[in-house]
Amino acid sequence: MTQMTAMFIMFVLYGVLPAAGLYLGYRGIKKMTAPKMLEYKAMPQLGYIPEKSLPADIKTMLAQINEKGEKLRVIYGDTNNDGKIDDKDTVNETYIMIQNLMDRHVPLAVADYRRLHDLDVGDGARADTTKIKHSNVTGKEALLEVLTTIDAQFDDLLNASYHKDGQKLLATSRYLQKRFKTPAVSHEGQNLDDSADDEAGIQTLETPAGAAAKKARADDIKR
Repeated sequence: MTQMTAMFIMFVLYGVLPAAGLYLGYRGIKKMTAPKMLEYKAMPQLGYIPEKSLPADIKTMLAQINEKGEKLRVIYGDTNNDGKIDDKDTVNETYIMIQNLMDRHVPLAVADYRRLHDLDVGDGARADTTKIKHSNVTGKEALLEVLTTIDAQFDDLLNASYHKDGQKLLATSRYLQKRFKTPAVSHEGQNLDDSADDEAGIQTLETPAGAAAKKARADDIKR
């Protein structure tokens, strides 16, 4: 082993490795001691929020709004149903309203509350217990009112979308029943007589006449 090789090995053993160990240890300790951060992916303008800076009920409301808003963006933004929101989609007022609520109003309300929370030198109890002047609510209650209003609006939009798509489904069912002259199926009040009728229908299908009718229907579908 030459002198240069020995010096290089000493440099690695007593210089590089200890420095790398100190750096990795520092990163590990920093990660362990860093406060847990909250992230709401559908509302990136909120940024990363320290978990301890928000009460539990506000975190719950934000999580609900984040989930519902993400669904509503797809429902009202992806108008051509191609799985993505782009320039090919038609912009409507409902989608713009959802965007404004999630990108502007929610982040502003949370930022205002956090400023009130940070005014207290203690644990932020002032924002949770002190009434705002000329009002009967605390900073926390004011934020909850904002979030509750938005959450209720999102519920209304989701319900409207459910009933709209449900009507489309019913219309398709009625069209197909009329097209193939199939009686509507009811799941209410079904009894043993219905089962007997079903068995009679199965036996009919197993006869040549039933097979012929079955083939005629298949031909009708292919048209």
